[in-house]
This record gives sequence, structure tokens and C-alpha cells, in this order.
Amino acid sequence: MQSPLFSYTEQQSQDRYTVQNPQLLRVSLTGHDDILARKGAMVAYQGLMEFDGEYRSHGQRRARANTGEGLDLMRCSGQGTVYFANLAQYIHVVDVDRDGITVDSAYVLALDSSLNTEVIAVDSQYGISGTGKYQLNISGTGKVALMTSGQPLMMQVTPDKYVNADADAIVAWSSSLRVQMQAQTHSSGVWRRRGNTGEGWELSFLGQGFALVQPSEVLPPQNHEIGQGVRAQYGMGQSGAHGQNQNNSWN
Repeated sequence: MQSPLFSYTEQQSQDRYTVQNPQLLRVSLTGHDDILARKGAMVAYQGLMEFDGEYRSHGQRRARANTGEGLDLMRCSGQGTVYFANLAQYIHVVDVDRDGITVDSAYVLALDSSLNTEVIAVDSQYGISGTGKYQLNISGTGKVALMTSGQPLMMQVTPDKYVNADADAIVAWSSSLRVQMQAQTHSSGVWRRRGNTGEGWELSFLGQGFALVQPSEVLPPQNHEIGQGVRAQYGMGQSGAHGQNQNNSWN
């Protein structure tokens, strides 16, 4: 049999994480270095591999129930190669260091089991649809694979050059940055958007670090509830200002 399909062969690499192609992640396991991945994200594997549901503590379950943030993970262990993908989204591998990274959990594909995750609150006066006021902070030393809808834009933030981003387009940012959420309106009313621009909520980043923006304002469709119709546009869904969490902190 002959076909151009035979050009899509495995990437040969000694790295633990390899982007097989822009929408497929290849991870090599050696038997003592488990990886945590989004449930159902495995598309193929070679070798002796095991997949188990990852235990979530009472605090993690409570945080997920009350904020909508958190990860539904499976633990992948064994010796061999495993491939992950999710809805043909673009995949990017990030080295997490002491500064940490803050991300919407909907954009996490896989991460090293040695990393720590914690739900945090974004400084805001209102809740919003899409990217909510609660985010996931990933800290420690290791790698995390993020997903974006399309090829993203990495923006550098410096003390003399802050960055504003649409709250529904931002994917991740350096945890060391100061973040403020604001409505793009002439008044404090959240029922209308600014004039007829169609722009709604934005995040402002200050300090030293980076902000990762995708060319889309749509979250992955699975496991995310943002309300219906016009309500979703104005932060009125489960993640919005009139949802079950109206305060700006998570305890």
C-alpha cells in the first residue's frame, strides 16, 4: 500500500515531551515518572502502559464544585510512548519553574505528576463568562502541555509595558504578574458592552513575565458551562457574576 499518509511517522526524540505535530503530543515514560493527563486525551500508545483515575482530595473536589476550576485527570504510568490530543487543538509544552504559571484548567492537556495545582482567585469586581474569576495556579518544577484554539501569541510583560487581553482569549500567564479584571464599559453597568464594539471583559497584567493569548474567544466545548444565549455574553452563567460564587475569593 502506498499513500502520503506514510510521511506522518513518529518523531524520533530523546525528550520526555515531544510535539509530534502541532495537534498531537508524544510523551515517553521510563517506568518511574508518571504523567497526569486530561481524562480521555490518550489517542494511542506503545509499550506497557497503565491508565488510572487520579484521586482528588476533598479540598480539590470542593474547589471544583464551588468555582468550576480544577482538573479531571488520569494517571499514566509504565514504560513506553503515549500520545495525547484533544479536539485537534494546538499543543504547546511549557517548562514550569519557580515563578509558576496561571492557566484556565480548560487549556491543560497534560503535566508532570511532580507539579502542584491550586485554585486561586483573580482580582475582579465581577464574574465573567468564559475565563472566570477563578484560575488554576501550577507551581513546582516540571513540564505542562497547554492547548490553544489556533496558533497563539506570546506577549512579554515588563514594568514599563503592561498588557491588556480579552478575558475570553487569554490562556495563561506568569503567576508573578499582578492581574486586574475590568469591564470595557463607560460605566460600572455590566448589562451592556462598550458602545457597539462587541468587546466585553479584559484582564490587565502588570509586572515582569508573559501572557499567552489565543486567536479565539471560544473555550473547548466539553465540561464547561457558561450559561445560555445572551446571558453567557454578559457573565450571567454559572461562571458569571450571578452564579453561585459572587465574592472574589475562594476559601
